[in-house]
Amino acid sequence: MGAEGKCVGIVDTTFSRVDMGSVAEEVLSRDLPGYRILRYTVPGIKDLPGAAKRIADLGCDGIITLGWVGKEAVDKYSYIASSIGLILVEILTGKILIDVTVHEDEAEAEEDLKEIAVKRARDHARNLALLVREGFTALRKQAGMGVRQGRPSVGPIL
Repeated sequence: MGAEGKCVGIVDTTFSRVDMGSVAEEVLSRDLPGYRILRYTVPGIKDLPGAAKRIADLGCDGIITLGWVGKEAVDKYSYIASSIGLILVEILTGKILIDVTVHEDEAEAEEDLKEIAVKRARDHARNLALLVREGFTALRKQAGMGVRQGRPSVGPIL
């Protein structure tokens, strides 16, 4: 199958306060020319695993999920459930799945929270593109380097 038959998926939520799906879509369109991009928007974080599975079943090579976690305890529990579901989807499908999550209590100022969300979505979309294009060794040169997505990298312990 040629590149015209290849695809990647984006799953985002209406609960998110930043349009991370559009950020990821822009990066993937640029970094994976010739790939079809399937975007599926769901209400909330607990809907991500089912949507990711449906995208995987359509034959996409990789999927990025973009979730937003509120400040309340119930939101944190929903995140745990979603994360376990996404891990299962990745295991059961054998597809590359990058779970991107922004927790609303990561920053006090909304502009800082938006910056984190945009940078995290962009950085992880690049990671997905690298893994899809180059395979499982694509990120090896960054191993142990303290790389962060959405925040400044901290570097390795020397």
